[in-house]
Amino acid sequence: MPRRDIRPSTVIRSGLLLILVFLSGCLAAAGPASAAEFAPAIAPSATVLSNESTFTRWAHPRAAVVVRSEPSPAARAAGSLHMLTEEGLPEVYLLLDQMTVAPGQEWVRLRLPGRPNGRTGWVPRADLGAFHLTAWALRVNLSTLTATLFLAGRPVWSAPVGVGAPSTPTPTGRFWIRELLSVAAGTIYGPYAFGTSDYSVLSEWPHGGVVGIHGTNEPALVPGHPSHGCIRMRNADIVYLARHLPLGAPVHIVG
Repeated sequence: MPRRDIRPSTVIRSGLLLILVFLSGCLAAAGPASAAEFAPAIAPSATVLSNESTFTRWAHPRAAVVVRSEPSPAARAAGSLHMLTEEGLPEVYLLLDQMTVAPGQEWVRLRLPGRPNGRTGWVPRADLGAFHLTAWALRVNLSTLTATLFLAGRPVWSAPVGVGAPSTPTPTGRFWIRELLSVAAGTIYGPYAFGTSDYSVLSEWPHGGVVGIHGTNEPALVPGHPSHGCIRMRNADIVYLARHLPLGAPVHIVG
């Protein structure tokens, strides 16, 4: 019998055919695959809402909900939103980042007022009202006893301040303006008082603890260290600040 050569290409084709038959049997046994099995994974995407220097966003809450440590309803509680400030005005929250964890699921990381200072947490976007944007910012330097107002990162104004005494220092950190009050004449607060998110051991604020930025009935003590933690200004300076510094503006207090 004459010898018949088997070409390599024939062997390869035969092997591929066997593999295809085997895979077809496996797929048939497994049943039809759903579209979800082949859907690409969606990586969480984050957007910076504030750099607390040239742009800052803030919002009022829509509901007194639990604040989470991570952007998930299963994460541990880190606090809760509240609707009103100590003075009964609509609360203001400074917004840091927004993250889309899944289609239609957006979470916002925000700063929380109250002790201890510096806390942050996450809430669903739906639990916050409209976002507001400001380019104003205030820096208070406890060493030089000055407050400097910035617009879009550029200094535009400064004034001397009185701050906390050594036994009741003004806490340092990143805070924001939560409220502005017009004050009756003849008080220790001067014509205006800002409520901030900074809390001290003791302050002149009526409901205790809030570090206010306000005028004074003792201008000779400015600059200096006359307060229980609040930041005092001469009345002409607090009037100027009240006309320019808006709600939600960041306040950076440095040592």
